Amino acid sequence: QVQLVESGGGLVQAGGSLSLSCAASGTRFSINAMRWYRQAPGKQRELVASITRAGLTSYADSVKGRFTISRDNSKNTVYLQMNSLKPEDTAVYYCNAQRADYISINYWGQGTQVTVSS
Repeated sequence: QVQLVESGGGLVQAGGSLSLSCAASGTRFSINAMRWYRQAPGKQRELVASITRAGLTSYADSVKGRFTISRDNSKNTVYLQMNSLKPEDTAVYYCNAQRADYISINYWGQGTQVTVSS
């Protein structure tokens, strides 16, 4: 089975940094885009950052200049470096992997909690 496992979440003070990682395993296919989403309590899940297999990136306006997404294709791993964290960044962060052969099919991790204190 396909598994995406996130790690690196935790508690940090405002202005601090965290680095998240997500490793995909059990894949029988090449992964196209990889993304990070987040969901705060009572709110809808939102796209935070995306990176294509070729390395093209995009970010939500709320995190531009603060977050950096990267990936290691050989390891099927995506990373999210989060700097200058704000309390409003508090959420469960989920990684997402898009199949290269069927791009409409996406796989999700279990999520990792990020809490930013004021």
